[in-house]
Amino acid sequence: MAKIVAKFGGTSVADVVRIERAADKIKREVDLGHKVAVVVSAMSGVTNALIAHCSDVYSLYDASEYDSVVSSGEQVTAGLMAIALQKRGISARSWLGWQVPIICSELHGRARILEIDPTELNKRLDDNEVAVLAGFQGITHAGRIATLGRGGSDTTAVALAAAIGADRCDIYTDVEGVFTTDPRIVASASKLNAISYEEMLEMASSGAKVLQTRSVEMAFKREVPVQVLSSFGDKIGSDLPGTMVVKEDETMEEHVVNGITYSRDDAKITLLNLKDIPGVAAKVFGPLSEANVNVDMIVQDISTDGKLTDMTFTVPRSDVMRAKEALLKAEDLKGAEILSSTDVAKISVVGIGMRSHAGVAQQMFAALADKGINIQVISTSEIKISVLIAEEYTELAVRTLHSVYGLENIA
Repeated sequence: MAKIVAKFGGTSVADVVRIERAADKIKREVDLGHKVAVVVSAMSGVTNALIAHCSDVYSLYDASEYDSVVSSGEQVTAGLMAIALQKRGISARSWLGWQVPIICSELHGRARILEIDPTELNKRLDDNEVAVLAGFQGITHAGRIATLGRGGSDTTAVALAAAIGADRCDIYTDVEGVFTTDPRIVASASKLNAISYEEMLEMASSGAKVLQTRSVEMAFKREVPVQVLSSFGDKIGSDLPGTMVVKEDETMEEHVVNGITYSRDDAKITLLNLKDIPGVAAKVFGPLSEANVNVDMIVQDISTDGKLTDMTFTVPRSDVMRAKEALLKAEDLKGAEILSSTDVAKISVVGIGMRSHAGVAQQMFAALADKGINIQVISTSEIKISVLIAEEYTELAVRTLHSVYGLENIA
């Protein structure tokens, strides 16, 4: 007997028929003797509609009221799921974030979970009652509803699993697991049976849409085993049909590269003719930090006379205007020319095996050069290499690298 958290995303609960199908899966877990907590997203499309309502009423809406509105989608799904389980003879009840409670920070729309009190939930689970939680939400110390940002139900599920001491967190979605790359681009992409937290974190942060980055960070920190699996197949989580995200194992280094990811959500900003003096980088990135703009890839070029420097970096495409506005207002950057481009894509290769194998970067750069793809910016970590290229070459780059690293038949 195990304690399991099962999370169902928006496409998995898109309508009553799919909610009923998800309830069937939960019943099978309960019939095996497992104690189950369920986390649900809003039905597919509902959150977007609620966001549109907020904008239609007033484009400069209050963030806390926005959270009150958009969190309601998960409330509906949680209630319907509890009813579907009760219909199957299972003791179940729905929970909203404030009822648990899930305590969040005050940053509305992008709040972080600070604490979950699992006392009452664990009592109900011990009494064989299924707890159905509305994902994506919590409550602040000031007593206001706060939401966790896009994909926040993943974070709710992992945080809940950590809080109640679950043996596993199953993330039911519309894909069979984590693939070596996007199967829509490369038909021969392979599903991975297992992937390390580190690799999944790098893949999630560099474009893979399977799991929210913050949920992977939390799973890594709290060592919560996470399984990504499809809600549309016949198997349930206990059959282990998906991809397990777990602690690094020696066998994981058998393949130098385990994934190719891409992101079309980035934009490039270049500052020309900056004075090359100590602290210039702080003068650039300070205003961006104050404007709450995240910066990713960074490259700096110094002029031959050593007096001037150019700096290029990437920001989320949605933050380009906010970033340029912050830089234009900065007194220390007066005179610098600011250029921006949104027709770029970030391509990344990820693999734990990079730690002990040389030549991975050279292989990547040579393969892209052979296809006539110019690299604009490069960044690296211990297990990831990312390059910024023209967006028009995205699919060509992904297919090329997937083939070069032989990812068609790994598992």
